[in-house]
This record gives sequence, C-alpha cells and structure tokens, in this order.
Amino acid sequence: MDAKAFEFFALAEAEIEYHDHQSHTIWVKFAFTNATDDLKGASVVIWTTTPWTIPSNKAVAYNPKIAYALYEVVDAHDGNWARIGEKYVLARDLAEGVFKSANVDEYKELRTVSADELGGLECKHPLADLDPFWDYSEGVPMIDGDHVTDEAGTGFVHTAPSHGADDYDCFVKRGWTDRMTHNVNEESAFEDFVPFFAGLEVFTRKGKEGKANGAVITKLVEANALIARGRVKHSYPHSWRSKAPIIFRNTPQWFVAIDKDLNDGMDQHGKTIRQRALTEIDNVKWTPQSGRNRLHSMIENRPDWVMSRQRAWGVPLSCFIKHNGDGTVEILRDAAVNARIAAAFREEGADAWFADGARERFLEGVENADQWELVSDILDVWFDSGSTHAFVVRDRPDGSPDGVADLYLEGTDQHRGWFHSSLLQSVATKGCAPYKGVLTHGFTLDAKGMKMSKSVGNTIAPEKVIKQYGADILRLWVAQSDYTADLRIGDEILKGVSDSYRRLRNTMRFMLGALGEYDGTNPVNAADMPELERWVLHRLAELDNVVRKGYAAYDFQGVFQAIFTFATIDLSSFYFDIRKDALYCDGADSLNQRAALSVLDIVYDHLTKWLAPILSFTMEEIWLERHPGDDSSVHLEDLPDTPSTWLDADLAAKWAGIRAVRRVVTGAIEVERTAKNIGASLEAAPVVYVDAATKAVLDGVDFADICITSQVVVTADTPPSGAFVLPEDSTSVVFAKAEGEKCQRCWKILPDVGAHNHKGVCGRCDGALD
Repeated sequence: MDAKAFEFFALAEAEIEYHDHQSHTIWVKFAFTNATDDLKGASVVIWTTTPWTIPSNKAVAYNPKIAYALYEVVDAHDGNWARIGEKYVLARDLAEGVFKSANVDEYKELRTVSADELGGLECKHPLADLDPFWDYSEGVPMIDGDHVTDEAGTGFVHTAPSHGADDYDCFVKRGWTDRMTHNVNEESAFEDFVPFFAGLEVFTRKGKEGKANGAVITKLVEANALIARGRVKHSYPHSWRSKAPIIFRNTPQWFVAIDKDLNDGMDQHGKTIRQRALTEIDNVKWTPQSGRNRLHSMIENRPDWVMSRQRAWGVPLSCFIKHNGDGTVEILRDAAVNARIAAAFREEGADAWFADGARERFLEGVENADQWELVSDILDVWFDSGSTHAFVVRDRPDGSPDGVADLYLEGTDQHRGWFHSSLLQSVATKGCAPYKGVLTHGFTLDAKGMKMSKSVGNTIAPEKVIKQYGADILRLWVAQSDYTADLRIGDEILKGVSDSYRRLRNTMRFMLGALGEYDGTNPVNAADMPELERWVLHRLAELDNVVRKGYAAYDFQGVFQAIFTFATIDLSSFYFDIRKDALYCDGADSLNQRAALSVLDIVYDHLTKWLAPILSFTMEEIWLERHPGDDSSVHLEDLPDTPSTWLDADLAAKWAGIRAVRRVVTGAIEVERTAKNIGASLEAAPVVYVDAATKAVLDGVDFADICITSQVVVTADTPPSGAFVLPEDSTSVVFAKAEGEKCQRCWKILPDVGAHNHKGVCGRCDGALD
C-alpha cells in the first residue's frame, strides 16, 4: 500500500505521522441479498470515517471472535433514518452506542448471529439501486478478518482494498487482486468514469477537505442507506513534511523484499535483509543505548521497502521493463545499456534519463526500443541518503576501504530515516552495518519547553546568540545540556551558561597571570613537591580518566561538569586561594612558589587541551597567549599525557580530611566577618579543636596558610561550650584575633613584623626583599 499526500506524491510508511483531524463519520446499511428466515431483509451496518471510500467498497469484514446479534428497531420518531421494523446485525457490545447515534428510542435483540452464518452471506452495495450497471451491481461478500474489533463502530468493517492496508491484505490473502479498484487518481479526485462523483476531490491541493465526502453522503441518503451521520475528531495520518492529511491508494510500486533470501554468499550475516539488519544492530555502539531498541523495533516490524516515488524531481530508477502477455513484467538486464546510462549520468547528471529520446538513446543497437518501457519513477530519497556509506566514505581517497563510518550523527527522527535506510542498504550490499557508532540528539525547544515556531515568535537564531554572547557560549550551552533529549534555550538559560563561562575564564585568567614570566625551565619534580601540589596532580590524574572516557562516550556534559567542578572548586576556591600568598610573596627560591608554578603550567596545559573540543575559540585564544605563532594551535595538539604515578589515593583521603576541617574554620571566620568583627581572614588566629588523630595530620602541614589566617592553634583538648561547629562534624572552632602587626607586603598579622632590616614587613617578606 502506498500513501498520497497533497503535494501529490507517494509516501513510504516511515514518512507518515499522526495528528488530530476532524472527519465525517457515517453508519451505512449493507442489505443481505441471499439471507433466509429472519435474516432476510436485514442489513449489516458498518461505521466509517472515510465516506469517500464507499464507492470502492468490495466486501464487509467481521471477526469470528466477536459476539454478534440481530436487532430490530421498535420505536423511532418520524423521518428517522433508522425506521421502525428494520433489522440490523451488530456487535453485541456496540449495539447500544449505534442505536444512540441513530436516535432510536427503543430496540430489541432478536437472537445471536454466529460467524458461520455471516460467512455465507452476501450484501448489496448501498449505491447499487442508484446505478445498477456499474461496479455497484457486484455482490459484496462477508469476509472474516482479524483486524476487526469491537472497541468502536459496529463490529463490522467496510472493506475497500484499494484504500486500506488491512483491507488490501485481506484481498491479497484470498487471491482477489483482480477485484481491486482504481477509482481515485493521484490528485485525490475520483476518476472520470466513476458515476456521481467524477472529478470530486477528497482533499484539495491545499490539504483542505474537498467535495467528495459530502457528495457520497448525499447519495447514501438518497439511496436510503444511512442510519446516522456525524463528525469525529480523531488521530489521522498526515505527511511528515507538509503536515497535510493523506489518503491511501493502491498503486503499482517497486519494492525491496526484506525477507527474501539474497543468495549472495554472505549468509554468515543472515540470509535476508531483515535478518542481517537485526544482527548488525548489536554490533553498533548506540548513543544513547535507547536508539538501539528504537531502530531494532522498527526493523523487526517494518514491511518491504517501497523504493519508487512518482515525482518530478529526483534520481530515476533508470531501468526498462516489458509487459509480457501473461501479466508478468520483465526487467532489462544488459551490461552495455547500463554502461551507457552510467556514462550519461556521469557527464550530464541524472536528468539525462528524462530528456526527450532517452529510451532510444540508451537502447539503440542493443534492444528494440519499441518493446521496452522507460520507467519514469524516481528512487526513494532515503535510498539516496542511505548511499552515503559508499559514495562519501568508501569511494573517496581519504575514506574507509570498507565504507564503514566511525560515527553517524543526527536527530532522533532519523531512526526511521537516514540511520534506517543506510543500514538496510549496507547489509544488503556488503553484509554489515555502514557505521560503527550512531549518536542521536534531541531538538531545540524554547525556555518553556515549547517547539519553536516563527508564527508563535519563539525562535532563537544561532547568529543572534553568537552576536550577543559569542560562539563559545552556544557551544557551552550544548555541552552543559543532555543532548540525548530535547534541549531548551532562552535568555535566562543563556545567562546561566554565561556565568559558568565567566567563572571558568577567570580560572584560566589567573593561571595566565601567574605564569606570565614562567618559561617552564627547571620544573619541580612531582616527587619533590609539597603535598598540596601532589594532591592537585592526583586530581588531574583522576580527571584524565574521566575526560578520556567521557569523550569516547560522547558524554560532553559529563566531561565539562567534571572539569568545571575541578576548575572552580578545587582550583579557584581552594588551591589558588591558598597558593596566592606563595606566588605573590615568597622568594624566587621558595619551594612552594616553584612547585606552584610547575603545577600551574601542567594544569594550564591540561585544561586548554581538555576543553578545546568544547570551547574551541576561547581555548585557542588562551593557548596562543603562551604559545604564539602562525603554526601554533591548541587544535593541533593531542590530549595531554598524564602519568598514572600521580594517582595517590592515601594522599587524596588525607587532604579530604584537611579540607573538611578547613570548611569549619572558614565557617567560623565568616560569622565574625558578617558581624564586622574582622574585615579579612588574615585578621584571625582561630583555635581549632579536633581529635588526636586529626591533630597529628594538621600538625604536618601549614594549616594557617591552608585556612588563609595569620595564625592558628590546633588542639585535641575538649572544646568549650559555645564553640562554632557545623552539623554532623566533630570539629569545633573558637575565634580569636591574630596578635602582632600587619605586614605591609603579605598583610599577615604576625608578632615579628617590624623587627627586620626592611621596615613594616615579616621575616618571610624581609628575606624575599633581600
């Protein structure tokens, strides 16, 4: 079966989607012509939402599993279409609803009607009395069909095999293909030979309702064949491109049989296209994994592939056929003809097929052109796009010899499109999938989750975002989102992305400033670094594993979030905060300063390379600040090597404990700052109460530097009442002010300030000045 949209061309099943649509609905009587006893003079009633298909009716279907009964109208008002004394066969579970729709005041059930009785009955076409000389005069058989249900309607289905897939299958199964009708043309209008309705359209070119339905209903009323009519809003098939409603027509098409044995020597992959496709799906990496299930279900349940389309543009099927006297069709298979066609297409393009005299041109001297018909159908456009594995990947100098791409990347709608057709074509021609991996993304919605539409006015143009925020903000918005679902975008969302970008850029700016005069010579070896620097290297080694796995899995959100947390929490809010003092105030020979510069150089190298795939322009700018030159680019660099020896789980656990104590100290100082007892943390000399084991750890580090205080006292004594604590933490802090004078260079408050050669400075700064 083949659908027609009102651009007037054929659609494949995958190109159909369903939307609400208001249709006519009618209840039509089909009177029995060969019934006896109490069924004589009775009618079976059908219900349909496509009145225009009634002229093409060829049968009425029932389901042997449904309980049917014979009913008689007992009472109805004058002029009612369902008249007193008329008898109808209906599904027992649906009879009440049918009589309500028909405005019948009273009815009675006479008896049950078995499937065996129905199977031997024949009906009269409801329009037969109006034109006894046309198709309407043929008998309408009762046939069984599993597709008939008692969920809605009457329990019977009016069957027009040229306009419905189930109807068509019922007739093919019975070998009744000669009973098909072709009453409606490709423009959705009745053919000129159809009585009463010639030229009337089902839908107009604009997708609006034509006059066909109304005319059919009028004739059914004239024929006394209706018992009720109405309107119903229901889910109806539409073209996925134009969104116009469609009709179904039975038209000759070319198909690819996906369940036929290919006999091509590649049985190890499966004998049929369907078998191969279902096997190969599990040899592909799907991102997200749900994509695998979606495509597998589509391949598992799909019909044969409709390969032909009737359109004025496209790639032609480029074949010739001959109609034999026995009803079969022969396809011309001739290497010389095919070579001519290929040469013409190569030189002139596919339009050579449609040029005047094309048949004679390609067949001259090889075949008698008068005996062959040039097929003017074009290929399904999905066959075109599905060919990319061969013509883009296989046949280019830098392509893959086997025509297998590393990754196919597109939206979630392509499971029924590009991913689908590429897989079918590839397994048919070479036995394997055309891709090693498939990644799908959602679609862009506005901030409220609504689909973007020009008519609604909620569209956001990428160039506008780039102009206002910069290209990297747009890239970062994607990286921060779960692209496997639909993505929301709006001003507030972009402001949040901009804030993340600003914080990350500040981290990079700090490193560039600190490394301004550092040339990387004589770096401190990792083993010789203070514990704080070795902890930073440990975090880098941990992150390296996260980043590499994340990029390999296309988890850009996970990669960025891990790097962003490290840059803003571990670095800016902790490490930089602590080491600013050593970087600004220590002497050039200070181990802390030299180790900090060595680590910052390593961190800078890692972050710029790690973030280059996401923040392409920003990382290039930052890279060129330290590596200028026309031939220099961060995008020519590989991901940095990260020694596994930097990993130190024991050190990480130790510093996790140190940071936990620091959080309590910072909280206590913040209380005093808020109360305006101090202006900066360097004015504090807190007393920290911890257990003995924690005290031993803190005694091994410069905890005052870590807390950014001038002095600190760590004790295992019992804390006094009223000491500052955080919930679920055993550390207590008592605030005290630092004693001494403020160093004019490092701003620490220390007792020895003013006791050195350089006035107003502490001992550390005095040495640095010397």
